[in-house]
Amino acid sequence: MKRIHLFEFEDLDWFPHWLRIRVTRFIVPLHRLMRTPAAITPLLQRALARSTSQSVFDLCSGSCGPMLHVMQKLWQQPGLAGTKLTFSDLYPQVEQADIIADQADERVTYLTTPVDATNPGDIAQGVRTMMCSLHHMPPDLARSIVKRAFDDRAPFLAFEISDNSMPRALWWLAIPNTFLMTLLLTPWIRPMTWQQLVFTYIIPIIPAVVAWDGAVSNARTYTQSDMDELLTGLHADDYTWEKGTVGGFGPARQLYLLGLPQR
Repeated sequence: MKRIHLFEFEDLDWFPHWLRIRVTRFIVPLHRLMRTPAAITPLLQRALARSTSQSVFDLCSGSCGPMLHVMQKLWQQPGLAGTKLTFSDLYPQVEQADIIADQADERVTYLTTPVDATNPGDIAQGVRTMMCSLHHMPPDLARSIVKRAFDDRAPFLAFEISDNSMPRALWWLAIPNTFLMTLLLTPWIRPMTWQQLVFTYIIPIIPAVVAWDGAVSNARTYTQSDMDELLTGLHADDYTWEKGTVGGFGPARQLYLLGLPQR
């Protein structure tokens, strides 16, 4: 595989939880800048068309990524206004769950009990999604996740904001650009906290962590060829896999893996 499983700070057990939340919240305005909700929505529509349940179960949700904005677009489509969304994580962000609950939209739920993406169980109804989280999984775990969807004949959508197509020698050029982007996008983070401001602009820990984790995320992203290895033996007449790229922000390309059962 081209990918290399380097470490990201947000994955480390000792990394402070309050700081992990502030780092992952940066991802939300980043997705909006890169227009990922518009790219994800038609893919999710296709997956829902093959689902026995009009619901979406998001795995490894963290701070929810782009999915709230995706659902706002999806609900505008004919017949999809009632589609439900459930966020889940092995380490749920209780603060984010409270924010979701305060929005008082019965269509959206954030589970506060841990959910293992490799074995989500019967609670995972409808389409299973992973937004910029599959790259966090080493190959054995990533294969377990896609195999579970295949075995359960559940629609599956994984989406990454990079397709890892640039040469390895250029991976690290993203660090200074991402550091600067963090400074520019922070005012659009909601909810805003004093920690987000202090540790971005006065003690720039957050931009440094985001810059490193962003570069490493690209290095860890499964390419289309890597996905072929993950999917070895996971093919059947009643379940098909599709992988590809869609246009991103500027020259960037975004990668997706779509699993579709036959209905």
